[in-house]
Formats: sequence, structure tokens, C-alpha cells
Amino acid sequence: MTSPSLTIDTPAGPVRATAGPRDADAVVFELSGAMRGSVHVTGTTDPHRWDQFTAVRACLGPVNAFKTTAPDEDLPRLAHSRTGYHGSLTLYRGSTDRPEVSVYPPSSAADHPPSQKTAAVLTAVLLGCAEHVAQRADLPALLEASRQRDTPGLLRFLTWSASHHQAEAVRLEREARAALPERKAAEAAWRTAARWLARSPHPVLLLMLADRPDSLTQKIRGLQWWAPYCVTAAAEEHERARRAQAEADSLRAQQRRRPRGRRPDLFGAP
Repeated sequence: MTSPSLTIDTPAGPVRATAGPRDADAVVFELSGAMRGSVHVTGTTDPHRWDQFTAVRACLGPVNAFKTTAPDEDLPRLAHSRTGYHGSLTLYRGSTDRPEVSVYPPSSAADHPPSQKTAAVLTAVLLGCAEHVAQRADLPALLEASRQRDTPGLLRFLTWSASHHQAEAVRLEREARAALPERKAAEAAWRTAARWLARSPHPVLLLMLADRPDSLTQKIRGLQWWAPYCVTAAAEEHERARRAQAEADSLRAQQRRRPRGRRPDLFGAP
């Protein structure tokens, strides 16, 4: 069984982190040694798959930093410092199935970045606590609790996201369709101006045909790339909408497949 305490070597000296009894959806570490305060570790989604609760997130302070912020006086700090810091770190499996880390940069209560040494201490402590929880026997229960906690909010966001990206795709496709007749009209105007210039040179016609801002030449050049750009961007928006909808569908399927209270069988399973 994993010990509730661990010692983390940092540039400021060793930090001892002691885990209290697991709450419903979190493990809280109390810090001593080179740091004071606490680290809050909870389950979370893979940074690249919001329907997959396979990662752990360690936050500075006694609360989940993505839900609320700890009072300034409760933020972790170096043992001989009055400055508290907030920030977080997510530990997850990468594409090669090896552990990877995503860090939300720490900052002080006044939103000032820490020194390089302090940042290294904070990151080491967050990583140590996250790795400790990732090896615990009750990790599946922690991940399941986080799924139950976060799924309603994720579903609301993903539903909005799918609708937003789909609307953007439709708008871009409309822009692409409009660009073709607009370009043809600009080309026709350019040819007309060129004929007039050949018959009767005039400075205004020269400006219309010159390669300069707001001229017909520049307008045609812009419309030549605008339509293909809109088509490509629309396809990307369709893909974002499809992915958001697929993740929302996956979360709903998990809700049906896993009644409340049932634990996932394996770390890394959907």
C-alpha cells in the first residue's frame, strides 16, 4: 500500500508532503520542511480528450484551483517567505503511453511570477504529489468521482462548443461563396478601368489599377486567397464541431454505462 507521506527533493531543500484521508474527489497533502501549506490533488480529463478522465491535477492551495481560489493567507509558500502562490500541474499519459506533464505557471497572490528557483520548488512539489496519487490503489475511485463531478459542466461546454464551431463553419462557407462573385465583379471593374485608361489616361484610373492599398488590384489579390482560406477554415471548424459532439456523446454514454458510485476498472480506460 502506498505510504501517505513522501519526501520531495527541491532546490530549497526537502519538502515532506503528508496525505490526509481521501475526500470524495480529492487527496489533500499538508506540506512541511522547505514549504508550508497544502496541495490539492484531484482527478481530471486528459488535456487532449475531454471525455477521458485519465489524468490527475495537483493544485497549490486547499481547493481545486479550477473551481475557486484559496484565500491569500492559505496559499502555499516557501518556509521562510510570506508570499503565497497558486498554480497547477496535470499529469497524464501521452501519445506513446508515457507520462507527460502540463503546467499552469504558478504566480503569487498579486499575480507576480515566482523566481526561477521558487518556480522549480513549486513544480517539483506539485509533480511529486501528482505522481504519488497516480500510484494509489484508490486512483480509479478518484477518477470516477471526478467524472461524476465534472461531466455536467463539460456537457454544457461541449454542447455550446459544437454549436459555436458549426455556426462558424456555416459563416465561413457563406464567405467563400460570396467571394467568388465579388472577385469576378472586381476583375470586371479592373478590365473596364484598364480600357478607360488606355483611351484616356487619368490619375484616378492609375490609382485604381496600381498595386497599392485599396486598389482594385489589391482587392482582387485578396479575394483570390480569401475563398480558399474560408473553405479550409470551414473544414477545420466542422472538425472541431465533430470532435466536441463526439466527446459529448462519449460522456453521455459513460453516464449511462456507469451508474453513480460505480468505479472504472482501469486507469486509462474511458
